[in-house]
Amino acid sequence: MVGGARTLTERFNVVTTSIRAKATTVSQLARPLRRSPRRRRPTTRAPYWFVAPSVAMLLVFGILPVLVAAIVSLTNMDIGDLASPTHAHFIGLQNYRQLFGDSAFWQALRNTVLFVAVGVPVIMVISLAIALGLSRSESRLYRALRALYFLPAITAIVAISLIWGYLYNSQFGVLNYLLSTVGVSPVEWLGNSNLGRASVAAVGIWRATGLDIIIFLAAIMGVPQEYSEAAAIDGAGRWRTTFSVTIPLIRYALFFVAVTTVINWLQFFDEAFVLNQGRPNPATTSLSLYIYQEGFKFNQFGFASAGSVALFALIAAVTALQLRLRKSDD
Repeated sequence: MVGGARTLTERFNVVTTSIRAKATTVSQLARPLRRSPRRRRPTTRAPYWFVAPSVAMLLVFGILPVLVAAIVSLTNMDIGDLASPTHAHFIGLQNYRQLFGDSAFWQALRNTVLFVAVGVPVIMVISLAIALGLSRSESRLYRALRALYFLPAITAIVAISLIWGYLYNSQFGVLNYLLSTVGVSPVEWLGNSNLGRASVAAVGIWRATGLDIIIFLAAIMGVPQEYSEAAAIDGAGRWRTTFSVTIPLIRYALFFVAVTTVINWLQFFDEAFVLNQGRPNPATTSLSLYIYQEGFKFNQFGFASAGSVALFALIAAVTALQLRLRKSDD
């Protein structure tokens, strides 16, 4: 019995020693794993070098002009002070008080709001409708139509002004000629207040739809066909599939077009300027055109800079509101 007990004791000691040896080995292996998270991984600067050119362009051509305009808006700078900036004097918020007290500013603001309220929905509806129609087929005719609809977006504004100027001409314009064939007297397309706004907005809508059509068409073509096939299996027709499947799936494109179109139309300038040949027309003067006239026609750079800052604040507020509404919708 004593010999058997010694044998059991020796076996127990051997097993205990083996377990301790294995535990020591495991702990030694686990030590590098425990220390590895504490080691600092080398950081790479490659992503920052890729982003740096875009950030530099944004700072130089985006943020810096806004800061300069904000500083100039606090002075009485004119064109003569560009050669000698030290001649400009600090006048505080006097330009802003004069701006908000100017009835022409509020008239330009009302015109801009009307342009946005009418132009943006019309552009989005027309562009989306045409994009949905062009997405139905891949024939050569539809490809040619895509290029045709995009053509106004890449046409020079000078050429557009010449074409539409002849169309709107009150004496020998094409539109008045067509009206004369049915016995209608000539119309002052750009002289009348309401008709002048509609005429200028029509040119802007015609010019802006091309790019939005391409954006919507790309978004529609990116929708997987499986969704439309599943809707067809469930018995949904083409219109139901369009409104219940396609349009909800391109909501990000709709949001992008809405934001960019609102920003562009808040800066509405080209059409109103070239169609009126630079002459001030209170019915079609937008905020951008008002700022241009005050700065380069009346030589009030400080006052025009105050208008630029006000327009920038308006665009920033409207864009922030759109982003907030989009975030709450998600």
